[in-house]
Amino acid sequence: MSRTDILTEIKKAEADADAKVAQAEVDRKTAIAEARRDSVKKIQDAEAQMRSSYESAIADEKAKLGTERDALLAKSKAVADGIEAKSDAKVKEVKDFLNKEFERTLNVTS
Repeated sequence: MSRTDILTEIKKAEADADAKVAQAEVDRKTAIAEARRDSVKKIQDAEAQMRSSYESAIADEKAKLGTERDALLAKSKAVADGIEAKSDAKVKEVKDFLNKEFERTLNVTS
């Protein structure tokens, strides 16, 4: 092999090496960009899942609290109805008592 052939091969090898380095740099940049896109997508998916889970938990708790509220309202209404019924009976007793006391006072003075 002549010196010219050797130099030509060396230049060709250097050019091939430069091309491979440039391609590797492009591949590296592409891989980094793709990794960033994937990580952003994973973060967005995780946030969406978390938001969905949060909203579902809130809806479940609201439903549970609504049921408890309705049960407490029904129980309180029953207690209030019982108190009202007792008070109606007591009102009649109080009226009768006051009428008798008033009549007794009138009878004593007359």
